Amino acid sequence: MEVDIKQIGSVLNDSSVPLKDRFRALFTLKNLGGSEAIDQIARCFNDPSALLKHELAYCLGQMQNDYAIPTLTNVLKDENQEPMVRHEAGEALGAIGSVTSLPVLKEYTKDPVIEVSETCQLAVERIEWLNNPDRHSEKLTSNPYLSVDPAPPNEEQTPEKLERVLLDETLPLFQRYRAMFSLRNLGTTEAVKVLALGLRCRSALFRHEIAYVLGQIQSDACIEELKDNLKDVNENPMVRHECAEALGSIATDECTKILEEYLKDSERVVKESCIVALDMSEYENSGQFQYADGLQKVKDIKEGHVTHIEN
Repeated sequence: MEVDIKQIGSVLNDSSVPLKDRFRALFTLKNLGGSEAIDQIARCFNDPSALLKHELAYCLGQMQNDYAIPTLTNVLKDENQEPMVRHEAGEALGAIGSVTSLPVLKEYTKDPVIEVSETCQLAVERIEWLNNPDRHSEKLTSNPYLSVDPAPPNEEQTPEKLERVLLDETLPLFQRYRAMFSLRNLGTTEAVKVLALGLRCRSALFRHEIAYVLGQIQSDACIEELKDNLKDVNENPMVRHECAEALGSIATDECTKILEEYLKDSERVVKESCIVALDMSEYENSGQFQYADGLQKVKDIKEGHVTHIEN
């Protein structure tokens, strides 16, 4: 297995390999887990693609292994990294949830980049919530997506109450995130339409997370709202990228047409997100067994079925 991990890592770290296949290799490493997989992922943080590096940090957070903390800490501190990459490193530290990360996260709550500072504040609050014994008495809705989220859901509330919290920009972001994930867990069309209203809120970080959860739900009830934010050239690229990936997850013919329009977008992160999103859309409609198919591709290469990972 160690040899396979290194070979999958070589796919991830090869800039000549199509981005969609590097993403599949990354998610294969995430699913395999362990320190060797983390080492292979960590090697790739010097890549020129901010989108790929952002996804590296996301996967390290979802793996919830303390071994990744030094790598993520260094990425958060590195001001030469793009803001969306540093933001994701901070969120990943929150996902791992170690109290040892609190000092650095608290330090970067004052970062001049608002997306980084807001993320670190959320990460601090998540870790503090995890270590609050009172949380065990909370009756939380269950997460059907098995993701490690930057905030827990609220205790059960009606969609009307959750909407008021979600859209109240005077409330702390952590509280509004809790409402967001409660609505995500509900997953009804009503909840989706409420969440989509969040795409008009002031915080780019908040809008980006709204798009992420809409992609998880995979409802076609929010295609128009996601399209509006994707096509807005004045929108934060981090938000536009997440809207593209959400459309790829929803994976209707309409979504495919929208994504194809932005394959040549002037923002690299948007263009690359559309490439990855179209691959995700193809997977969603193909009946393939799994998206993270890096092991199978390595096996095919070994057996001579393919000479190179195809475009």
